[in-house]
Amino acid sequence: MDIITTHVNADFDGLGSMVAAKRLYPDALLVFPGGQERGLRDFLLHSTLYAYDVKRIRDIDLGEVARLILVDVHSADRIGQFADIIKNPDLEIHIYDHHPAGEQTIRGQVECIQEVGATTTILTQLLMERDIVPTPDEATMMMLGLYEDTGHLLFSGTTPKDFQAAAFLLQQGANLNTVADFLVREMTSEQVDLLNELLKSCQKLMINGVEIAIASASIDYYVGDISSLVHRLKDIENLNVLIVAVRMDDRIFLVGRSRLPEMHVGELFQEFGGGGHAFAASATVRDLPLAQLLNQIEKLLHKHVRSRCEARYLMSAPVKTLPANSTIEIARQLMTRFNFNAIPVLNEQHQVAGIITRQVVEKAAHHKLFKMNLDEMMNTDFQVVSPDASLVELQQGIIEHNQRCVPVVDAGVLVGVVTRTDLLRYMLGDRQLLTDESQDIPARSGLQLKQKNLRRLIETQLPESVRVLLQQLGEVADQLGLKIYLVGGFVRDLLLRQSNLDVDIVVEGDGIVFADAFAKTTQCRVRAHEKFGTAVIVFPDGFKIDIASSRLEYYDRPAVLPQVEHASIRHDLYRRDFTINALTISLNRDSFGQMLDFFGGQRDLKDKAIRVLHNLSFIEDPTRLFRAVRFEQRLGFSIGRQTERLMRSAARLKSVQKVAGLRILHELEQILDEPRVVPALARLDQFDLLKFIDPQLRFEQQTASLFVAAERASSWFDLLYTGESYRRWLLYLFCLFDNLSRKEVSRVGDWLRVQPKDRVLLLEQLPKAQQLLKMIQQRRNKHTDPKNSEIYYWFNGLSMEVILYLMARSDSENLRKWISLYMTTLRKEQVILSGDDLIFLGFPPGKYFQDIFEFLLNARLNLEINTREEEILLVKKHFSIADGSPS
Repeated sequence: MDIITTHVNADFDGLGSMVAAKRLYPDALLVFPGGQERGLRDFLLHSTLYAYDVKRIRDIDLGEVARLILVDVHSADRIGQFADIIKNPDLEIHIYDHHPAGEQTIRGQVECIQEVGATTTILTQLLMERDIVPTPDEATMMMLGLYEDTGHLLFSGTTPKDFQAAAFLLQQGANLNTVADFLVREMTSEQVDLLNELLKSCQKLMINGVEIAIASASIDYYVGDISSLVHRLKDIENLNVLIVAVRMDDRIFLVGRSRLPEMHVGELFQEFGGGGHAFAASATVRDLPLAQLLNQIEKLLHKHVRSRCEARYLMSAPVKTLPANSTIEIARQLMTRFNFNAIPVLNEQHQVAGIITRQVVEKAAHHKLFKMNLDEMMNTDFQVVSPDASLVELQQGIIEHNQRCVPVVDAGVLVGVVTRTDLLRYMLGDRQLLTDESQDIPARSGLQLKQKNLRRLIETQLPESVRVLLQQLGEVADQLGLKIYLVGGFVRDLLLRQSNLDVDIVVEGDGIVFADAFAKTTQCRVRAHEKFGTAVIVFPDGFKIDIASSRLEYYDRPAVLPQVEHASIRHDLYRRDFTINALTISLNRDSFGQMLDFFGGQRDLKDKAIRVLHNLSFIEDPTRLFRAVRFEQRLGFSIGRQTERLMRSAARLKSVQKVAGLRILHELEQILDEPRVVPALARLDQFDLLKFIDPQLRFEQQTASLFVAAERASSWFDLLYTGESYRRWLLYLFCLFDNLSRKEVSRVGDWLRVQPKDRVLLLEQLPKAQQLLKMIQQRRNKHTDPKNSEIYYWFNGLSMEVILYLMARSDSENLRKWISLYMTTLRKEQVILSGDDLIFLGFPPGKYFQDIFEFLLNARLNLEINTREEEILLVKKHFSIADGSPS
């Protein structure tokens, strides 16, 4: 006899799995090992399950069972009386489950255990593989199980396979109205009362840096479906980890939910004879007072909450240090340059000998002790910790020893430091303390360090090839013991659901070494830039990935290029231009998809705001003035009020004048390539930034109209689908310089360091085009149409950008018509005869061949000839074979 069964207190996933298993084992009997949850009992009263002849366990002779098929369970303590026969050597056991193994795990001859959202999904996949089609009633019961265990496909444990299974069941006629009727139900009055009790009793504990919420209640009557109340409570209070204990009569029902990898509620509840997943679990406890149980839970939480507060996870590295014989003046400069408040001091053996703080340095400087050595002023009464130091050890260093930072030492070597800010942020549940003067990196008021996992977003938004590539990058970094991150616009646009495959990677370590190591694992080549510690990985299809070492930058003086040094990811992000570009995603395996937001980038994306990270941002790098406008217009955002004030201040200080013109040209190119170029230039003019390019440069209504015309011209050319490329930004640059004299354009070109080929366009072709406009205007006044050959020579030799500028610049419909004729027809015209043909006809070789070809081209352009024979006749008619002279 074959038996299909599930766990006691069966739920919808147990039912759905049993129904699916019945299709795989058609001769097996369906047997519930014990009671069912209330929701399932209600369903059974209204369902057609009677057609499956479900048996009671008391009707089964356990000695006759030859094969036991377990679904949604593989723990001996959860299958009731069937546990009495599992050790029978003649019993064949088949197991289908999605729960992790526990202490009383049953082993079977056939085991199909997968980490998916529901056991129903596993069995549905098997039906799909074997082309077994369930009936609509079966599909509905299976959908109930899938939806219940995945929280309507919204729980964090839901996988793509769950969605595939749901789609299949829906195709087979699963009735979602029935699913909604039994899974989305109004609360009873008893449930409302119990929920209120749980809300009142809910307390939050900080265990190993993780916030745990515990709620409890004691009632004298039975209330079903506690799990739905737990979900409501979790959503109402926005909790990451929630444990609920409800006493009913002589039993206490435990239900746990967790969104965090640090808290595995299934392992916790195994301590009480229950079990489940990392994110959802339950247990039933008998003969124990509720208060005593809650006390045990609190004690066990310290054991089961996985602390990520080891020093290795919090520390910043690499560490800036100073030798003991350095002076107060040197320490002062370093602290100012990098915004440090404390610096470890090393002895001759490169071991930590002390810590020097900003307060000590400033007081020493106040007393003019600039030349005094640090070993005479540093604090030598300090605590160091190992990389695996606990939260308590770090607290001792920070609080008991009153240290600004705690050095992290491994085998005598300084490997990192943990600052007050690092510790406070973690202890407050990742809330960033913003008023603490010891912060290494300042931030805006009200911010929180956001840690959000974007794995699902990565899976849905990125092509599979890119997803696989990101995982490979993380694996190589893990092998090298390096932390690796996605950074920059890629992360920003991922959150905005905008396409962007410009992958920028930052490695906490040597980026070039990492790139070389990665190149050994796949087919690609590496272009390294030793000076900057960066590399580009180039794949055979041309796809590129930029690799950089995490670094910080400091400016010896405003507007110059920065000096670069290795630093932590947080310092690397702090050097970036705007908060929305300072987001990062971890690619290491244990934290893949984890996004870190130190500076409120998520908030600014939500508020659609462009904000800088610190008040000297535009002074240190004035090119950010142009970049702020570019991002504002590209993303449809607004520049924040404080950032706008800083921009106007930097403009008044004329910071842009200190920047190399070539850097301004690069920014200008990108702005002129944006779709919203007219609003962008208007904003530059509002901030008085165009005058730094040339004092006479203005963006007035006339110039804006010219840009609109240029946009129409470029759109017209794009629709011709010629396949020819042109530089849109250069066309717009001509429009921007339209009112400048040739002398002024030359001066601007020199400052911007325009490339020689583009200087020819600016200083020769552009004036030629402007003269051509005047000539055509005069021609238009004579009311005579030009020959095609005249039109050809007007425009021949001009760059595409200049021709489109002419089209935009003129208000003459005739000129646009002539340009269209030239672009679509005349410029393609070619003479058929060659020099060899002329020699064959008897013409002696000579320079006059060019005159013949020009004569023939004019004739073809003016539609006087068309064929090869007509060209030959025309040449013989008009040129002497003896010397090639016109006849």
